[in-house]
Amino acid sequence: MRTIPQLWADAVAAGRQAPAYLVEEEPGRWREVAWHEAATRVAELANGLLDLGIAKGETFGVMGSTRLEWALFDFALAHVGGVTSPVYANSSARDCAHALSLTDAVGVLVEDDEQLAKIDDVRGELPALRHVLTFADLDGLAERGRAYAREQPGALAAATEAIGEDDLYTFIFTSGTTGMPKACRILHRHYYDMASCVNRLEVRIVQPGDVMLLFLPLAHNFGRLMHLMGPHAGFTIAFCPDPFRVAEALPQVRPTIFPSVPRLFEKIHAGILAGFEEQTGLRRRLVGWALRVGREASLLREAGRPLPPRLALQHRLADRLVYSKVKSRLGGRLRACISGGAPLAPEIVRFLHSLDVLVLEGYGLTECTSAATVNRPSRFRVGTVGLALPDVELRLADDGELLLRSSTNFAGYHKDDAATRAVLDADNWLRTGDIATIDGDGFVTITDRKKDLLVTAGGKKIAPQNLENDLKQSRLVSQVLAVGDRRPYISALITLDPDELERVRGSGGDAEQLVRELVDRVNESRSPFEQIRRFAILPRDFSQAEGEITPTLKLRRRVCEEHFAAEIERLYSSA
Repeated sequence: MRTIPQLWADAVAAGRQAPAYLVEEEPGRWREVAWHEAATRVAELANGLLDLGIAKGETFGVMGSTRLEWALFDFALAHVGGVTSPVYANSSARDCAHALSLTDAVGVLVEDDEQLAKIDDVRGELPALRHVLTFADLDGLAERGRAYAREQPGALAAATEAIGEDDLYTFIFTSGTTGMPKACRILHRHYYDMASCVNRLEVRIVQPGDVMLLFLPLAHNFGRLMHLMGPHAGFTIAFCPDPFRVAEALPQVRPTIFPSVPRLFEKIHAGILAGFEEQTGLRRRLVGWALRVGREASLLREAGRPLPPRLALQHRLADRLVYSKVKSRLGGRLRACISGGAPLAPEIVRFLHSLDVLVLEGYGLTECTSAATVNRPSRFRVGTVGLALPDVELRLADDGELLLRSSTNFAGYHKDDAATRAVLDADNWLRTGDIATIDGDGFVTITDRKKDLLVTAGGKKIAPQNLENDLKQSRLVSQVLAVGDRRPYISALITLDPDELERVRGSGGDAEQLVRELVDRVNESRSPFEQIRRFAILPRDFSQAEGEITPTLKLRRRVCEEHFAAEIERLYSSA
C-alpha cells in the first residue's frame, strides 16, 4: 500500500542502527533521536489527535520552522487520515488566513507565540478552526494520546488501516500568475511514489547511512520530499531550523548530503572567492594552479572519462593543499549537494566542482509533487537540470513548453477545477509553463519561463502582477516592473505619471518619499519574501515606440529588463 503510514512503518521495522534524526538542543550539541523514539512519539501524537476528534479527511495546518516537531506531527496526522496544510513560518497573517480558510482547516499547529499572534489576528476569518496548538503543547497532546491508547488500544490501527493510497495526504501551496496562491492536492501515493522514484535511480544520490543537513522549509515541496525520503531511503536528517546558522551547523553535523536552494550556493561561492582573493604570493599561485587542475578534472568527469595518471596525482595533491580546506568548512564529508527550487548559474556549479564539491541540479514543480529531473553523480551535465526520473515521461509542445507525465502528477488545485484543466489534460500530461530543450542524451535545459512567475534565488515563487497592480493604484505611479528572478529579493522599476509628478513638485512634495511610503504600505500585508526591498524611479515611462509595451498595454518584460539592465544591476549591486 503506497501510503505515508506504510512508508513510516517500513522505516521503523527496518532495524536501522543509525539515528533517524539529529536535533541541536543547545548550540553545538546535537542529540541523536533513535527510530524507536521517533516511532513512539508519532504513535502518541496520533492517538492524541484521535482523542481530539480529528477525523479522516480533516485538515490541520502546520506553521513553523524546520524542526523535528513539524516532521513527527506530519507523520502522526497522516496516521489518522488527517491532511496537512503547511504554512511558511514567515508568512503574513493574511497568507495564514488564506491557506487555512481555503483548506477548511479544523486545527493549526504553530511553533511559538509569534506564530500564534498571527492566528489570533485572523481567527474571525476561520470559522472551521477548532484547535490551536503550539509546539510547546505537543507534550500534552502526547500524554493525552498515551491515555487514549490505554482506553482505545485498537483505535489507531483501525484509523490507519482505513487510509487508502488515493486519499489526500497534504496540500502544498504554489503561486499562480495572478491572485492568491493555489492549494495543490497531493495524495498519499504521490509522495510515496516521489520518494520511491528518487531512490530507484541507477546510481542513488542518497543512500542508507547518509547524513543530511536539512534547513529547507517543510512547507515547500523540496523540503517535504527530503523529510519523507529520510525514512524511505534510510538516512539521518539533521534539522537546522535557522537558515542563517547553516554555516555553523555544517562542520558540526558533517553531512554527506546537503540539499539547498541556489542562494546559499551563491553565498558559498562568493565567500570562497573572497578568501582566495585575499591570498598573495605563493599561496595565490597555488590556488590558481589548484583551480586549473580542478577544472580539467571536472570536464573529464562530466564527460564520464577517467583522469589520466598525471592529472589524478595532481588532483590528489591539490585536494590535500587547497580543496580539503574548502571542504572542511562544509563538514569535510560531502559526497554531493542537491540544488533545486530555482535555477543555479552554471559557472557556480563548475567552480564548486573544480574544488571537488559536486552540486547536482534538478528540476520540478509542486504540481508533480516536487522533482521531475535531476543530474546523477555518475551522469551530470553542467547547465542542465539533468535526466528524467524513473517513470517520468517528458516531451516538448510545439512552442517548446516542457510537458511531463508521471504517477506523481497532482490531483488538481483545491476548489479550482478551471485552473486544474488549464495545466493538466485528460491524459495526465502536465503543462509546466517552462520552455525547455532536451538533448540527444536526454538532458533537460530550461531556457525560459512561459509564465511570468518570479523565482527568487531562495526558491520562492512570486506573481509580479500582484505587486505591480497594488502599486499602480496610486495616481502617482504610471507603470511598474517587478524584478527578482534568480535574485536574492524582489525589486521594482517604477515610472511616474507626468501630470501627477508635476502636481507633487508644484506643492513642494517629495515624489521619491511618496513612492517609498507607497512601497512600504504595499509590503505591509505581505510575507517577507514577497516584499519589494529596493526600487528605482525611471527617468521615462515604458513605451510602445521602444517595443516595451504591447498594443494592449501589457509590459514586454524581457524587453524592459534589457533596456534598463543597468538600473536593475544597481538595485542588486550590494546584495
